[in-house]
Amino acid sequence: MKKSFAFAAGIIALSGLAFTLSSSQVTAQKKGKSRPMTTAQLMSGLVKPQLVAIQGHVADEKTPEGEDGWKSLTTSLALLNESSYTMMEDDRCPDKIWADACSILRKATDAGLKAAAQKDAVGVRESIAGIGASCKACHTEHKYKKN
Repeated sequence: MKKSFAFAAGIIALSGLAFTLSSSQVTAQKKGKSRPMTTAQLMSGLVKPQLVAIQGHVADEKTPEGEDGWKSLTTSLALLNESSYTMMEDDRCPDKIWADACSILRKATDAGLKAAAQKDAVGVRESIAGIGASCKACHTEHKYKKN
């Protein structure tokens, strides 16, 4: 009887460990290990607003208005670039898809920043395609995929 109980207790403990290990990847996507911001908060509070702002500055053949418009555009591109680093820190990154998407985002926003420095609205618009590709790559696997 004692051996059966010990065996069952061992199985339960191993099951709990397996569940914890398998769910750690999901946890990494929800929130970092030591910082309070959730991934959903990062996306809704930083990433999405900056992307919307960038698109607003250069949508439909539009060009940012004056120096303040270009400055605002550059700030949004820089913040979106910075988010690509934040999404990798604090053990948030669960896999290569996530890491690759952050790399794509970083490269696209770098290109956008270079274009904005030249006041090249067409170049900024082109960088938006890369930004969108990074979002799609990660969201396809981590946001929309049903497990």
